[in-house]
Amino acid sequence: MITDHFPVLGLRVRTPRLELRPPTLDDLSALADLAAEGVHDPAEMPFAFPWTDQSPARRALSVVQHNLGIYARWTPQDWQLPLAVVHEGEVVGIQDVFAKDFAITRRVASGSWLGLKHQGRGIGTEMRAAMLHLAFEGLGAREAASGIVEGNTRSERVSRRLGYRDDGVGVYAIRGKAARELRFLLAREDWAAHRLDVPVTLSGLEPCLPFFGLGELPE
Repeated sequence: MITDHFPVLGLRVRTPRLELRPPTLDDLSALADLAAEGVHDPAEMPFAFPWTDQSPARRALSVVQHNLGIYARWTPQDWQLPLAVVHEGEVVGIQDVFAKDFAITRRVASGSWLGLKHQGRGIGTEMRAAMLHLAFEGLGAREAASGIVEGNTRSERVSRRLGYRDDGVGVYAIRGKAARELRFLLAREDWAAHRLDVPVTLSGLEPCLPFFGLGELPE
């Protein structure tokens, strides 16, 4: 089985209504379809890298290629974990968590998107909370960083609800114009104080730990 060689693919994070899992090829197909259908109002650009400014077919292809490339580039010192978000048996979006030198820094960062038709139902908050449980409870993180393009009010509300604090500003060049980046940071104690009253369970984590830099890879 593939998980004998890369156990990360067997990792599961669950809440009562969501399952987060590394995307299978079928999941990637569903995510590509979602991206083609739309992720946000075309008049806005909530992403620092405007990958959604492509045709529907190119958006779909970019989702597949980007996520397959993540697995190919993975090292314990520099990793990114994409988690397909499944609600009532349907893939609705993706929640990423990533880090460099995590064994030393104990800091993660994250990104996410939801299909347009699945927004406004609290899924974005719950999937971020599930990811944070994996990071803090499962991996022993001390901090979780996040950044948004100013004006992305949905993401900002999620961050503030979950206890993130302001952590400075930056600037992006997006669509030929300057756009401010709002940075947020969530410390372990603030995560504990603002956790959602939603149970989260982890399965398949133990054999994955060396792949996150928490132990020695098998020889």
